[in-house]
Amino acid sequence: MTRIQSILATLRRETGQGLAEYALILALIAIVAIVALLFLGGQISAILSTIGASV
Repeated sequence: MTRIQSILATLRRETGQGLAEYALILALIAIVAIVALLFLGGQISAILSTIGASV
């Protein structure tokens, strides 16, 4: 019985660790997207304005 409890405890730790890694990856993607929008926002706006004016 102790062996099963030990295995379950290990699985819980690994699951929590996996969730933390996914959270870090999502945070990194969000930061990259925000930085990209800050640098490219003006250019994207100009392109969309040109497309909107031609339609």
